[in-house]
Amino acid sequence: MNSALLTFLLLIASNVFMTFAWYGHLKLSSSGISTNWPLYGVILMSWGIALLEYCFQVPANRIGFEGNGGPFSIMQLKVMQEVITLVVFVIFSLWAFDGFKLQWNHILAFCFLIAAVYLVFME
Repeated sequence: MNSALLTFLLLIASNVFMTFAWYGHLKLSSSGISTNWPLYGVILMSWGIALLEYCFQVPANRIGFEGNGGPFSIMQLKVMQEVITLVVFVIFSLWAFDGFKLQWNHILAFCFLIAAVYLVFME
């Protein structure tokens, strides 16, 4: 597997865990599972999930970074990560939260992000 594809797949996995760490507790609370948990319990659970995120994020950046022989500049890695984060977040939100609706301004924002990816990969 080439380093560009591996980097991309690791970033996706990382962002799935990140989204669950950052927003999954909201779903657990709204469904009644963690409603009575103390805040420190929710934080510890999120930290545990975030540890898994870092287990994918750090290798993705090390493998993908051009300074380590990868194909991407630091700016390209960051912009890719942000776009992946938002795509994963929208999919998660549509699945987990009944009240979440994708609106025209969200789609326009994604278009701008796609433009950002295009611009950051230009020579």
